[in-house]
Amino acid sequence: MISVSIGVCAYNEEKNIGNLLKALLTQQTDVVSIREIIIVSSGSTDKTDEIVNFYSKLDSRIRLIRQKRREGKASAVNEILKRAKCEVCVLESADTIPLPRTIERLCVPFLKDDVGMCGGHPIPINGGKSLVGRVGSVLWELHHRISLKKPKMGELVAFRNIIDEIPKDTAVDEAWIEAEIRRRGYRVLYVPDAICYNKCPETFGDYLKQRRRIHAGHLHLKDRVGYEVATMNVVTVLKELIGLVVEKPRLIPVIAIAVLLEFVGRMLGYVDYVRGRDHVVWDIAETTKDLGVSYDEKIEISP
Repeated sequence: MISVSIGVCAYNEEKNIGNLLKALLTQQTDVVSIREIIIVSSGSTDKTDEIVNFYSKLDSRIRLIRQKRREGKASAVNEILKRAKCEVCVLESADTIPLPRTIERLCVPFLKDDVGMCGGHPIPINGGKSLVGRVGSVLWELHHRISLKKPKMGELVAFRNIIDEIPKDTAVDEAWIEAEIRRRGYRVLYVPDAICYNKCPETFGDYLKQRRRIHAGHLHLKDRVGYEVATMNVVTVLKELIGLVVEKPRLIPVIAIAVLLEFVGRMLGYVDYVRGRDHVVWDIAETTKDLGVSYDEKIEISP
């Protein structure tokens, strides 16, 4: 059996945390044993802590760790790393929902000793409901296509529990762990059938908040340790972009908007990085927080 600790970093996640916990508690597993679920609530002011406490009384595997104030996601991740006891640690974003066998599929590759990290497959639930949602869906489709060839981690990851902490000043925790795992000589895999649902931003403002923060974080990572995630390689991105246009020409208008927004987001992220703007405690994209579905609902995905 593969023993697994699951960590969730949360800030004001009352709209989704209950569904996430239900999904995690009812995972279907054969070779994976979920021994603990650690929720780090960083200065939450809504009902997040109350909901987590309710579920912790139903299942002793759930533990709530409260941080009095928001110190950034990296700080919350470090709280999880300090407490995780199992051989594999899973980090899942609080605003996602895994399918019933997602954790099993994500962790099975660790039966091979040379595998150090695995990334899941996020699929947005609102890809066809608004223009911004369609743009976000195109972005995640590109991430999927790129990851099939050059794995890039995000939203849902699993890794061997060999990392004591990550730098508190990083805004891209999964990418930093990815770099460290590779540095130690392990393989990093993408697991496309380890699906979790997430939600794209529903306003252009929220979309650009995410894109500029992530790019600034990737620039910081590259500068600090010389590591570049797959989506930072322009040639790699262009190849998959062209492939997507050829396969789905109906998406050309949406793809054009996605390219424009990505350019703007990267420029803003570059300016932030050069000016030393701190994205450690980031500005929340509120429209991503309410998935509006329970974990076991069937969701039609587009494009």
